[in-house]
Amino acid sequence: MPIALLALAIGAFGIGTTEFVIMGLLPEVAGDFDVSIPTAGFLVTGYALGVMVGAPLMTALGTKISRKHMLMLLMGLFVVGNLLSALAPAFGVMAVGRIVASFAHGAFFGIGSVVAADLVAPEKKAGAISMMFTGLTVANVVGVPLGTSIGQSLGWRTTFFLVAALGVVGLAGIAKLVPDIPKPEGVHLVHELAAFRNAQVLLAMAMTVLGFGGVFAAITYIAPMMTEVAGFADSSVTWLLVLFGLGMVGGNLLGGRFADRALMPMLYVSLGALAVVLAAFTFTAHNKIAAAISIALVGALGFATVPPLQKRVLDHAAGAPTLASAVNIGAFNLGNALSAWLGGLVISAGLGYTAPNWVGAILAGSALALAVLSAALERRDTRHVPDGATTEPAQVSTARH
Repeated sequence: MPIALLALAIGAFGIGTTEFVIMGLLPEVAGDFDVSIPTAGFLVTGYALGVMVGAPLMTALGTKISRKHMLMLLMGLFVVGNLLSALAPAFGVMAVGRIVASFAHGAFFGIGSVVAADLVAPEKKAGAISMMFTGLTVANVVGVPLGTSIGQSLGWRTTFFLVAALGVVGLAGIAKLVPDIPKPEGVHLVHELAAFRNAQVLLAMAMTVLGFGGVFAAITYIAPMMTEVAGFADSSVTWLLVLFGLGMVGGNLLGGRFADRALMPMLYVSLGALAVVLAAFTFTAHNKIAAAISIALVGALGFATVPPLQKRVLDHAAGAPTLASAVNIGAFNLGNALSAWLGGLVISAGLGYTAPNWVGAILAGSALALAVLSAALERRDTRHVPDGATTEPAQVSTARH
C-alpha cells in the first residue's frame, strides 16, 4: 500500500480521537465550566450535527481546488477547532470549537476515501479505503482511552492540545506524502450533485444509516447495559469499549480485504450476521463472557460494512464521487443519532436496557434487505443494457487523473 495512506490514517486517528474522547471527559468539562452533564452533552450531539452539515458544505466549497489542498485545509480547520476548545474561556466558546472541528470530519473522510482509492489499482480500492479508516478505529483502542486518562490526570485541556498536535502531524504528512492528483476536468458542483440521482448511491447511503444505526443502538447504552444487566463494575466499561474498538479494527481490515473480492456478498454476510448478533445480545448481555464477545462482534461486523459501502458509493458516483463520498460519512453520523434516539425511546418505555439491541437488530436487518434490493435492481439494469453499453454514470471527462 502507498505510504500516503499513512498520512491519511494519522489524520483519521486524530479526528476519531477528538470525536469520542469528549464522552469520557464530560464530567471534567462540565465541572470546569459549571454546567450540567446534560448541557455538556451538547458537545457530543453538536459535533455529530456539525459532521452532517459540514460534510456536504465543506466538500462543495472545495470543488475549486485540488483534493490534496482541500485535505490540508480541512486538517488546518481541525487544528484550529481543537485549539479553540483547549483555550476556551467559556462553555459557548468550546461548543464553537467542537463544531469548527466537526466541519472537517465528514469532508476529510469523504475526500480522503476518493484520494485513497485513486492511489491504488481498481482491485485494491476497498482495501485502501479501509487502511485510511484504520486510523479512526485505532483511535477507539488507543487514542480515546489514552486521551481520557490524560484529561482526567492532567486536565481536559491538555487532551485537546495533544489532539491539535496530532492534527499538525497529519497536516504535515499530507503535505509531504499525498500526491497532488489533478481533479477531473470539467467537474463542477452540478456534476457532484448529479450523483444523487443514482438510485444505487441513495441505497448505499440508506444502508449506511441503517447498518451503523444497528451498531450504535446497542453501543450508545453499553454502560448501563453492562453494569445493570451483565453485572460488570463501572470501571470495567473502559476495557469493554477497548474490546469494541479492537473489533472495529479487525472488522474494518477484513471488510476492506474481502470487499475487493466480492463486495455485495461481504455486505450480505456482515449485515446479516450483525442483525443476528444484536438480536442474540439481548440474551448474551446477561452473561459477562458472552456479553464481552458480543461487544467485540458488534464492533467487527459493524465496521466490516464501512469499506464496501464507501466503495459502492464511489463506484456508482463515478466521474464526480467526492460530494457523494462525503455525504455518506454524514450518513454514518445520522445513523448514530437516529439509533441513539430510538434506543432511548424503548428504554424510556420501560422495556429495559437490553431493548436497544432489538432496535439495532431491526435496523441491521433493514439494511440487509436494502442490500438485497440494491443487487436485484443492479441485475435488472444489467439485463436491460444493450451489448457494449454500461450501467455506470457517464464520465464527465476522459481525464479522471
